Amino acid sequence: MDHLARVPRSAIFAKPGMGKSVMALTFLDYLHNIWGEDRPSLVLAPLRVARDTWANEAGKWDHLQGLEVIPIVGTPEERKAALRRRAPVYTTNYENLVWLRDQFKGKAWPFATVVADESTKLKGFRLRQGGVRAQALAQVAHKHVERWINLTGTPASNGLKDLWGQTWFLDAGQRLGRTFTAFESRWFAYKRIKDAITHKPGISPVILPHAQDEIQERLADICLTLDPKDWFDLKDPIVNVIEVELPSSARVKYREMERELFTMIEGNEVEAFNAAAKSQKCLQMANGAVYLEDGKTWAEVHTEKLDALEELAAETGEDPILVAYQFKSDLARLQKRFPEGLNLSEPKGMAAAMAGKGKLWFGHPASMGHGVDGLQHHCNTLAFFAQDWNLEYNDQVLERVGPMRQLQAGKERPVFLHYIVARNTIDELVVARRASKRSVQDLLLNYLKGRK
Repeated sequence: MDHLARVPRSAIFAKPGMGKSVMALTFLDYLHNIWGEDRPSLVLAPLRVARDTWANEAGKWDHLQGLEVIPIVGTPEERKAALRRRAPVYTTNYENLVWLRDQFKGKAWPFATVVADESTKLKGFRLRQGGVRAQALAQVAHKHVERWINLTGTPASNGLKDLWGQTWFLDAGQRLGRTFTAFESRWFAYKRIKDAITHKPGISPVILPHAQDEIQERLADICLTLDPKDWFDLKDPIVNVIEVELPSSARVKYREMERELFTMIEGNEVEAFNAAAKSQKCLQMANGAVYLEDGKTWAEVHTEKLDALEELAAETGEDPILVAYQFKSDLARLQKRFPEGLNLSEPKGMAAAMAGKGKLWFGHPASMGHGVDGLQHHCNTLAFFAQDWNLEYNDQVLERVGPMRQLQAGKERPVFLHYIVARNTIDELVVARRASKRSVQDLLLNYLKGRK
């Protein structure tokens, strides 16, 4: 760790669920509490991750209990108040970068270490052009920041060109060229093409034969790639729980539903099926939309799970994700947010998925039983957008792309299983039921009595 504290710049490439956040936090904990760094560290991340995930992750681990993480998010007044609090680690979203830089005009930049989570957001940086956020960050990156860590699962999902902007924040162009033009000139050529839609002439970049090997060799000394095969038994899925926080308005409504649920169950012998049925409103609220009294129309109350899925999709690059939903409102909202997603209940959607097309595949566990075969050839990632009490449904959808299916397809690769869970809701009970196989009634009664 002492050596790591002195290494100024590095990148970690690993898929979601491989523990990038806890690795970075462990390093920051050592840096501040053992090595003695007195300047704070800054973590950059998408809004939901900056607001919730990093602080929650620190709270999960015994060895990180002494590491305080403060999010710099919200209104300008809330952000300023967060900056006034003294802590070793702060987090903020990329959208706040210009504002954050402006807070220290005429003052010393306080953050000695920067961790760029989902560093592909920096891929568009250019010295004299590109996004204003990356430009704001570039003004301090090499003058005032002593250590820099990039974290991403897909460093070059759209090709090798994605690497220059991210790497510049590590070495100011030392390895891949001082400018993007120099980078292009060395490893790319161009051919004339006719656009398939507009039919107008243009040029298209072509990667030169030697580019891949040379770029990898140049980055080898500052990049760490985590291969799941080196750390996990591929016979078991790699499970990753993605936690979301209900907004305050949704939290108030959720608590009202919990109290109503408790009233219906308390003091009564409720069969497991009925207990599960009575909890549906709470599960709907956790997902983000609740059905109204007519049982047909629904109202959206938050988008936290949609935001989390969008971030997961970005971090996994082009690899398809099989998304398990529960309610019709889930599917409607998923299709609205991700119009290119495939609905596996439609023949054309299933056919496209079987051919390996599309990024997000929406499937209901009840319709993912026998007769659905072939998804495993193109997909090894499953995300549960919604949680459901039915253990058979969970196993049924996992069986479509699970470890055994991967082996049958001749693919030696891990299966990633992501549960998108609303914190402090019945979602957490459903996940616990999968692990313990306890009865729905038992779990609900214990949970609701604790709430009361």
